[in-house]
Amino acid sequence: MNFIVDAHIPKAISRLLQEAGHNSIHTSSLELGNETPDKLINKISIEENRIVITKDSDFYNSFILSKVPYKIIFVKTGNISKANLINLFKNNLDTILFLIQENSIIELDSSEIKISYA
Repeated sequence: MNFIVDAHIPKAISRLLQEAGHNSIHTSSLELGNETPDKLINKISIEENRIVITKDSDFYNSFILSKVPYKIIFVKTGNISKANLINLFKNNLDTILFLIQENSIIELDSSEIKISYA
């Protein structure tokens, strides 16, 4: 699977996905870095079938209205330490990957992973 990890998500999440054999980039590695506009992230997501991992509800709203970006893992943990967020992904990676294969949006918070849009 292909991923693009948004600015407010640690780069370590992108590395975790790479170590699991996936193609993942973090916005910090793009030409405009973490200042890359959502519109460009959406364009990359569609062109490269990249799943956006984000905390930004603008991506969620964009998908509901326009079916852009390609797919979303919407992180809704609120204030959480970087280490705890990384552990949340590590501990639930198989479930996250399984659910996002068949669904367009999944939501991840500290207590559950749910399908938000099939």
